[in-house]
Amino acid sequence: KPPDPIPSGAAEEDTRASALTPEKPTTILRGDWLKGEGTIMDRRSFFEHTGMAIVATTAVGSLSACSKTPGPFIGAAGIGICDWNLGPMCDPEQIPKAREANLEGIQVSVGSDPEQIPLRDPDVRQRYLELGRQHEITFHSIAAGDLLNRFPLATEPRSAVWVVDAIEAAAALGASNVLMAFFGNGDLRTRDTEGKSVNQSEGEFASYQLDEERVTSVVNTLKEIVPRAEDVGVVLGLENTITAAQNLEILERVESEWLQIYYDVGNSTGSGYDVSGELRLIGNSRLCEVHLKDWNTPLLGSDEGMVDMPAVAAALRDIGYDKWLVLETQGREGRFLEDTRANVAWAKQTFQRV
Repeated sequence: KPPDPIPSGAAEEDTRASALTPEKPTTILRGDWLKGEGTIMDRRSFFEHTGMAIVATTAVGSLSACSKTPGPFIGAAGIGICDWNLGPMCDPEQIPKAREANLEGIQVSVGSDPEQIPLRDPDVRQRYLELGRQHEITFHSIAAGDLLNRFPLATEPRSAVWVVDAIEAAAALGASNVLMAFFGNGDLRTRDTEGKSVNQSEGEFASYQLDEERVTSVVNTLKEIVPRAEDVGVVLGLENTITAAQNLEILERVESEWLQIYYDVGNSTGSGYDVSGELRLIGNSRLCEVHLKDWNTPLLGSDEGMVDMPAVAAALRDIGYDKWLVLETQGREGRFLEDTRANVAWAKQTFQRV
């Protein structure tokens, strides 16, 4: 999942708070763009804004995320895709391609270059909104993935700024969730002298030792950020390499319903976890979205797959899962449209039952 990691050093803890309030990035309130008139305000004003604007923001976000729910089905709200599988990250011109592939939504990346965050630009946001309406594509979540994998939230104060950027972009595009990734340099597991994760489990399923210092740093940072997400009705989702039980402990320490788990069935299978058991343990109320992929095959549900997809589907039905399923696969080389259409059809058949 993560790109090749690059070195990133730890920064001083006392700089974290000041890093949360960059000077110039702007935000468009969702309640205004639906009227066709974007109201621009700086970040400080945005989070100080209260009353009807916040109510409208939250309501519109809920409507947007649910607007593509297939009428005849119960189950998942819709089938989306990560923008890095669709084409270049942060590129609204890929939206027609998503519709052509029978997708209903896109998870949009906040950016990959620390010096250039496209979704801070009101014109870029407006282009997403225009093409999204034209092609009936929902932006169900914003991903702070690539950046956080290289510059960890546990050690880099500026990474908190990118999470805030993602929250603001979610508010502007009508997304309900922000994915926060912890892979590569951001991994929360302890490494041994050979650089390998330490499996503490003697049973059938793995459970890795955590780097408690990094986990505590993440918890403290999230306690600062979560109120900003709550203000605009956006859920923050943890996607990482640790178990569901370990993630639930983080949720308990942060103490906010606006922090949930972003689950990846391919990653968790590859890590040796009890995927169906974990989904049941998390439950629908603490699960914000699900990535669908299989490391063994780009064709979901095929005999070559390593993920027990029927067991995944059964677990999601048992917990009443009603949110987005997000493809993190681009099909075989040169066959994106063909294979993505097949994956969408398979996902609807498997996870959206009449």
